[in-house]
Amino acid sequence: MAKSPTHHIPWGALGPWLALLGACIFFATQSDRFLTGGNLSLIMQQVMVVGVIAIGQTLIILTAGIDLSCGMVMALGSIIMTKFATELGLPVPVAILCGIGVTTLFGLLNGLLVTRIKLPPFIVTLGTLNIAFAITQLYSSSQTITDLPAGLTGLGTTFTVGSAEVAWGAVLMLVLVLYALAWFVLRETAAGRHIYAVGNNAEATRLVGIPTQRVLLGVYVAAGVLYGVASLLSVARTGVGDPNAGQTENLDAITAVVLGGTSLFGGRGIVLGSLIGVLIVGVFRNGLTLMGVSSIYQVLVTGVLVILAVAADQLSRRGAR
Repeated sequence: MAKSPTHHIPWGALGPWLALLGACIFFATQSDRFLTGGNLSLIMQQVMVVGVIAIGQTLIILTAGIDLSCGMVMALGSIIMTKFATELGLPVPVAILCGIGVTTLFGLLNGLLVTRIKLPPFIVTLGTLNIAFAITQLYSSSQTITDLPAGLTGLGTTFTVGSAEVAWGAVLMLVLVLYALAWFVLRETAAGRHIYAVGNNAEATRLVGIPTQRVLLGVYVAAGVLYGVASLLSVARTGVGDPNAGQTENLDAITAVVLGGTSLFGGRGIVLGSLIGVLIVGVFRNGLTLMGVSSIYQVLVTGVLVILAVAADQLSRRGAR
């Protein structure tokens, strides 16, 4: 069975790093504030929620699927956490676990619909996106939940490194096992190799005895857990439970994964590339803001980047044949 890392795809390995480096150099020449510790810390805080969602999205895209519901499921998780803690008076750890439990159930639902009923992931997650959005609005009465206990916002607090304030949530995203663990599982374990194999050729993988349906179900459930962690980070960063959160995070996460070199056709890519993709999106938005560019042009630039990344992936596939 082929090894999971993609050694023969220059774009997947090198392109995202070059794009990030080029963006940093460009914006550093356009604004004196770009390379300051405070601004770099701000970028990390801005991308930490999408950064965690992108891990789950990477796992799903590696199996040749896609999850459109991730942003709204994350928003629902944040509402569950904050409502349970403030209105039901549950201890913070219990409220957090309830929120993660709900997002995990959505991951399980997505996985069961894809594996048992054989529905296309695009259609399944489009449906659960709307379900999660409706439940979020109904349960919260479309009202922001405030006056949260300190335990829910702890990951939004910062500590000083030199002249920069670093959020604990960013450390969680980068250092505390999330990306490190995902990298290890995909690269060094049988489960990780099975994920790549399913994405490469699900039928051939089934014929050699790998339980492809169980692999797919596990991927969607794991993604649901990660969306729950992102819910906690969202609450910690904003200090509220926002029912209108998550409306762009799904596309931001997919954008980051694609920019990071993971193939939308499945079976190729590395999770650390998704981290670089998240940073590319964050750097572009931050840099364009510093330059005074309207937010609508930031969306335009992001769209162009996605098309370029997908085009590069398609060209690399043709070159590999």
